[in-house]
Amino acid sequence: MSSSDIFISETIGTAVLLLMGGGVVAAVTFKRSKAFNAGWVAIAFGWGFAVLSGAYIAAKSGAHLNPAVTLGLAVKGGIEWSQVPVYFGGELLGGMIGASLMWIAYYGQFRAHLTDPEVLAAHRQNGHEGMVYERTAPKAGPVLGIFSTGPEIRNVAQNLATEIIATIVLVLAILNLGLSDDGKGVSWGGALIVALVVVGIGLSLGGPTGYAINPARDLGPRIVHALLPLPNKGGSDWGYAWIPVVGPLIGGALAGGIYQVAFA
Repeated sequence: MSSSDIFISETIGTAVLLLMGGGVVAAVTFKRSKAFNAGWVAIAFGWGFAVLSGAYIAAKSGAHLNPAVTLGLAVKGGIEWSQVPVYFGGELLGGMIGASLMWIAYYGQFRAHLTDPEVLAAHRQNGHEGMVYERTAPKAGPVLGIFSTGPEIRNVAQNLATEIIATIVLVLAILNLGLSDDGKGVSWGGALIVALVVVGIGLSLGGPTGYAINPARDLGPRIVHALLPLPNKGGSDWGYAWIPVVGPLIGGALAGGIYQVAFA
């Protein structure tokens, strides 16, 4: 497969992942949404279905959709190291495109939310907006949680460890149960398994940090949040932004190493 095929496939698949994943968070967060206050279980299953949809769409390239998965496969030996930057580039661009499309789909809700005096007053008083998927980050704006993750308790060591542990679970499941016959990506049947694993991670390990487990899923939308002309959007919390990038990458690499030692 050519580099351009990989790049295009990963871009489109990751865009769908972020469109649907960010979309479920927006749906649960906004008062003017029919899914308002549906809760964390809806978010966890929404992200699982988002992974499933993106994986089927990006089947041609192996449906990595996640630099941590790409890195884990490279460490395992499933893909060539020269292909890693191509996957990374498509995943990051896809994350940005998906977040932008989500903003378009919920444009009216964003404007209503960010101009609601009650929302703005609560955000100014508490340092965070306090609705579903919003986090106690002093430099995070009132809708940043729709785009990116943030911790409930801001502790660098714990937050980093949580992302590493959760990503190891994800990538080990992919390497052991979800790979295609050529070992270069997720199989058709494996995509369903991976989606269910993502739901499980969200329900069991998502509470502390919002389970980024994917650098492109967090960094791409965070960049979009910083660039979009949203009124009263607040900060993008760049002080925290390295954790959902570095943590999953460490977790992906460790999972690849664990697989080589324990399962190969």
